[in-house]
Amino acid sequence: MRYDTILFDLDGTLTESGPGIMHSAQIAAEKMGFTGVDPAAFARFIGPPLFQSFQALGMTEAQAEQAMGHYRAYFAHRGLFENAVYPGIPNLLRRLRAGGTGVYLATAKPQVFAERILAHFGLARFFDGVVGIALDDKAGDKPTIVRAALPKRAGRAAMVGDRAYDIDGGKANGIDTVGVCYGYGTQAELAHAGATHLVDTVTELAALLAPDVPIPRGFFVTVEGLDGSGKTTQIDALGHYLTQRGYEVVRTREPGGSPIAEQIRRVVLSPDNLGMHPVTEALLYAAARAEHVQAVVRPALAAGKTVLCDRFVDSSVAYQGGGRALGVDVVRGLNAPAVAGTMPDATLLLRVDAATAMGRRSRATASLDRIEVEREAFHQRVFDAYEALAQLYPDRICAVDATAGVAEITRQACARMDAMLAAR
Repeated sequence: MRYDTILFDLDGTLTESGPGIMHSAQIAAEKMGFTGVDPAAFARFIGPPLFQSFQALGMTEAQAEQAMGHYRAYFAHRGLFENAVYPGIPNLLRRLRAGGTGVYLATAKPQVFAERILAHFGLARFFDGVVGIALDDKAGDKPTIVRAALPKRAGRAAMVGDRAYDIDGGKANGIDTVGVCYGYGTQAELAHAGATHLVDTVTELAALLAPDVPIPRGFFVTVEGLDGSGKTTQIDALGHYLTQRGYEVVRTREPGGSPIAEQIRRVVLSPDNLGMHPVTEALLYAAARAEHVQAVVRPALAAGKTVLCDRFVDSSVAYQGGGRALGVDVVRGLNAPAVAGTMPDATLLLRVDAATAMGRRSRATASLDRIEVEREAFHQRVFDAYEALAQLYPDRICAVDATAGVAEITRQACARMDAMLAAR
């Protein structure tokens, strides 16, 4: 029988929060004059109530209370972001919600911080309720927290956590418990506490909690723009951003991305082939795409992963349809069997004019390929084709000014990804 209600701990269960917690604790201890403390001692702050952990360093009650203030001053502004969601957690939560399971948070972290963390990492939308402690709560009693989080209508419920405190909290309320061994506790600790189930990975946890719910399709993100628009920089930033939020990212590119497609890439981009006919070029791009879609993109999406691709079919429409003047409809027709209905969920278009992009390419240290060496008029036609695509598909394509600062471009791109993911 599947559980209809799941309560999750936060630190070490949903997020890898150790770096922020330990750094905040170290700063607080040093402000209290406790210098030279063994770094391993700060690892013990992950899980237990904060007040007790400071006392374990040898602080008096008054000192521990003052240290909590120093800790929270740093944690509120920086420490809570020194954190990352465990890979696969968003998909697990999506599966639970899809299966009709009630999802709740039961944490000994101050509720105000817990809510900020869930919101920051895009997890808040998955939860039916959040229960933490008040800022002045020194005990952080887990049984009381679990009791407050457990809805009255719960039928078969389970508490999921990585420490003995979580197991104790579930058992005290008469519900099953799941100890996750990928967090900050040990298998021995969780087994000794009497966990009903033990799992080693998020994948095992999903199989236990949502055994009859299919893995949701992954998210397909593409980045487009003229050569010199800054795609590599923004793909790096987006990949980091999505990984921090627990999405399993498969980074790939076109043309290429798979062994056969990479061989085609070498042919189609080589300066040795400057005389290639435009139709030949378009067909080679489509052939590489067909192989890439079947070998990489579709399998990754079926496994629930996020595919982050440097260029896709929009590039062919812009470069061969516009730049080579083959026509948009012709290029779309050539690519229809290659794409086979696998279109991006979201596309980031880095908008930069042809002259600026050409200037950037001319300053590049790497040698230019046979597309990059084309004249400005060619790249202007590509730019115009991209603009037409952005007008045609405003729900999918987010055009960002690529002449803005790198940080601002990244901010806009990440905000767009958040909105697209939330809409799902």
